[in-house]
Amino acid sequence: MPQEYILVSVAWPYANSDIHQGNVTGSYLPADIFARYQRLNGNHVLMVSGSDSHGTPVTVKADELGQTAQEVFEHYHARFLDLFQKMGLSYDLFTHTDTENHHKVSQDIFLSLLENEYLYRKTTAQMYSPSTGRFLPDRYVEGTCPNCGYERARGDQCDNCNTLFDGAAELINPRSKTDDTALELRDTEHFFLDLPALADDGLSDWLHSDDKAHWRPQVIKFARNFVDQGLIGRAVTRDMDWGINVPVPGFESKVLYVWFEAVIGYLSASIEWAKNIGQPDAWRNWWQ
Repeated sequence: MPQEYILVSVAWPYANSDIHQGNVTGSYLPADIFARYQRLNGNHVLMVSGSDSHGTPVTVKADELGQTAQEVFEHYHARFLDLFQKMGLSYDLFTHTDTENHHKVSQDIFLSLLENEYLYRKTTAQMYSPSTGRFLPDRYVEGTCPNCGYERARGDQCDNCNTLFDGAAELINPRSKTDDTALELRDTEHFFLDLPALADDGLSDWLHSDDKAHWRPQVIKFARNFVDQGLIGRAVTRDMDWGINVPVPGFESKVLYVWFEAVIGYLSASIEWAKNIGQPDAWRNWWQ
């Protein structure tokens, strides 16, 4: 039986709190069991992950502790490494998203999307905090859910009814989660990923092809419905000073959105691993 290349992409924990038992049983241990099984089968396994350094949970934690986001992420990343080593999890690499390598890979993908016209600029109204003089990420905003009336809905999602919001402006009476002050809408320009163009370029056809029998029925049904109902562009940059700089003049005060760059970590971690073993092109076996 020919050997296969098996990529095991394990969930990236936010570096803002310690790992708990549910994390281990839900994500890390099952992935490790699968990787070990594939190695025993004689397959070539690459198991990678790392700490999500740039998520707003990290900056929220930093604000709570009066520390920098860098200090918080480095503290918890070190604790993750210590725990996973004591548990004996068989990562080939557990890295983080604030490495020079990850910054470069993420910026390269951003520039490739821009060159191939899958990104566009758009000015939108976003929540601005007059008390702190800055735009606030959605996770920094709370308000009343327009769907169920829950008064502590987050700027991106209501945890009571699971409604997703296209922005914190959809909330009723939005306020700052940090100091409970009122917010106002102000215009800001960002880059958006042209998801409809990607769907038209073959994503929908690929989802409806006959080779998806290995997908769970509820997953493939959700994915197909989500795309078929019509996608909209989604911002890939945001107004923050903690993260990966947007490599375009005029956007020096903005960073790549964490939802965009964090999942690139599976690719950048594979590239980092290949460099570490002295075979810089080895990652291609799993990705190309």
